[in-house]
Amino acid sequence: MAVTGAVLVLFLVGHMLGNLKIFLGAEEFNDYAEWLRTVGAPAVPGRTLLTITEIVLVVSVALHMWSAISLARRAVRARPVKYAARRRSQASGYATRTMRYGGVIIVLFVIWHLLDMTFGVVNPEGGDATPYARMVAGFQPSRWWITLFYLVALVMVGLHLRHGLWSAFQTLGLARRRRALKAGAAVVSAVLVLGFVAAPVAIMIGVVK
Repeated sequence: MAVTGAVLVLFLVGHMLGNLKIFLGAEEFNDYAEWLRTVGAPAVPGRTLLTITEIVLVVSVALHMWSAISLARRAVRARPVKYAARRRSQASGYATRTMRYGGVIIVLFVIWHLLDMTFGVVNPEGGDATPYARMVAGFQPSRWWITLFYLVALVMVGLHLRHGLWSAFQTLGLARRRRALKAGAAVVSAVLVLGFVAAPVAIMIGVVK
């Protein structure tokens, strides 16, 4: 889970930086999107590296989910009989609910996001429009509910990421610096959420057109 999580975090960082290019204008953003499809050419056919990246991401997501289910089942098998007392850590319960239900929201969001921004199936501009046009059309004020869903999903990503990073630190045996690592996980999560939120909010209020 820690390894696949690390792969997904690296993807999120790269994706966030790419999204922020929208503030540099349509040409810069579309050039970046085109570069993603042609990087490595002519040494390799166009889209080769992008396809490899997509495969790695799909496998990472699948393994990440499989790891979560496997760990949950292992925990149940390790303690088949419930405690007589029903005391449960509020922090533990919060983390469990966040990772479980937040994960479901994130999966639903990813599916919608692909249909909207990648394939253009549910995007007002359609699949033939430029990436910049699809992005701007996707977060218009009239589609405020999409932006709201996007923001909620990103908050879930942030909470999921914060807990996931801290759990990964524990897995790597770095829990001794508890406060510093928890603060670091919170900062990384906040930066990613704010970075992803910047573009849709800017479009929503008319800063990016």
